[in-house]
Amino acid sequence: MNGAHDMGGMHGFGPVLPEANEPVFHHAWEGRALAMRLAASMLGAWNIDMGRYSVERMPPADYLASTYYERWLVSLETLLVEKGLVTAEELRTGKASGPGTTARAVSPATADGIVARGRSFRVDADIAPRFRPGDAIVTRNAHPLGHTRLPRYARGRNGVIDRDHGVFIFADTSGSGLGNKPQHLYSVRFTAQELFGPEAPAADTIYIDLWDDHLDSA
Repeated sequence: MNGAHDMGGMHGFGPVLPEANEPVFHHAWEGRALAMRLAASMLGAWNIDMGRYSVERMPPADYLASTYYERWLVSLETLLVEKGLVTAEELRTGKASGPGTTARAVSPATADGIVARGRSFRVDADIAPRFRPGDAIVTRNAHPLGHTRLPRYARGRNGVIDRDHGVFIFADTSGSGLGNKPQHLYSVRFTAQELFGPEAPAADTIYIDLWDDHLDSA
C-alpha cells in the first residue's frame, strides 16, 4: 500500500541526528511493549509480514507522530483484536468482558523460547527462477491496497539482477493473509540516478531485495 511509512526518497523530514550513547529503551514501557509483542507472537496467530502491514495501516498523522515503540504497541493492539484474541472494549477498559474471544492453547513463553522461535522464511522448493544474475529487469509500477515490499520510489525503474537469494515466502501475499506463494528473491542493483534523477551521484548504486512478482524483463 502507499502509506506514510513508505518514506524512501522523500524530503522534508529533517536530518537524521544519531543520539550519542543511545539507550536500548528510553522509557520502561517501551521494554514492556516489546516483550508483549514478542510473547504474543508465540500464539502463531500472525506472521512478521502481517505485523508490518498492521503498522502500515495506521492513519498517516498518527504514524508520523508516533515513536518506534508506540507503533509496535498499536500493531499489537490491532492484531489482537483482528485475530479475535481480545475485543476493542477489553483494550479500552483493561478488563475481560467474558467469553467470546478466540481461545488458543500455547506453551508458557520464556525469554529464551521467544528468541529461539525465530524462523527462516526460506522455502525448500524446486521452483525455477525467472531471472539470473546479470539480467536486465524493470520493476512493476503496481500500487496494491495490501502489503508490499516494493518501495514506491523503485516502481517502474530499470535495474539489473545482482544475485539470487533462493526461494522465499512472498512477503506481499503473506502480509495480506493471501498465502505464502513461494518464489525467488533477488538482490536487484539500481543506479542512484535511475531512482532519484540526474542530480543523484553518478557513481552510487542501490540494492533492493525483490521477488519474481515485482519484476519483468526489461
